[in-house]
Amino acid sequence: MIDMETLRQAAGYVRAQLGPADIGIVLGSGLGSYTETLENRACVPYKAIPDFPVSTAPGHEGKWWAGDLGSKRVYMLQGRIHFYEGRSLDEVTMYVRMMKLLGVRALILTNAAGCVNASWEAGDLMLIRDFINYSGINPLIGPNLDEMGPRFPDMGAACDKAMGTLCLEQAKRLDIRLREGVYMWFSGPSYETPAEVRMARILGADAVGMSTVPELIVARHCGLPTLGISCLTNMAAGILDQPLNHLEVMEAANRVQQAFRSLITATVEAL
Repeated sequence: MIDMETLRQAAGYVRAQLGPADIGIVLGSGLGSYTETLENRACVPYKAIPDFPVSTAPGHEGKWWAGDLGSKRVYMLQGRIHFYEGRSLDEVTMYVRMMKLLGVRALILTNAAGCVNASWEAGDLMLIRDFINYSGINPLIGPNLDEMGPRFPDMGAACDKAMGTLCLEQAKRLDIRLREGVYMWFSGPSYETPAEVRMARILGADAVGMSTVPELIVARHCGLPTLGISCLTNMAAGILDQPLNHLEVMEAANRVQQAFRSLITATVEAL
């Protein structure tokens, strides 16, 4: 269990090196180069932050950036930690609690996901309106960090509704197609089976993936308004008769990253 003192030390290091920020943005697969758009930017590698886990997933550089995005000072996390890397969910979600301690007012989570909704297309973007935790575990299991939030937090609006509405308005203004749907978290690292994808569809999921849900839960626990957006990089297993691989996921994310960047930038400016 990561205690409050560990969180304070890690957050204090980031503050000392990079200063404060208004908004946090987590860059999922294929969005790592978004940091190039920051002005007055600086970064620290994850390995330099006290007790902070280091990402091992391909395409996740493992750097904590700060810079100006339009009129807002933002943190950008270039790479996230996944449960399938063998880390505890305390470590997976550590940065969320650090953001709260650092005074961040809003958090934007992005990811690459498999599309379950057969009426949609690979390359679509999806606003996460709700989620299903299929992992059987929860990042809040264990002693409660009372300074961060209540023992039994309400998950009725884990995805901030006002931020979601604002994001939809920006997508319409920019003529970017933004779906709204339910994201279902599987632990990974193996992709979902066709049977699991059929189950996900029956249960009401529109997309499946290996991240984001633990962070949404912890953000809700500590009262940090959070928005989630998925890049639907591929049709999930069984929908098309072709195998899945991470290289194709990255290539698909790269193809739509300009629209993804534009949407996030506009949403940040409007917050």
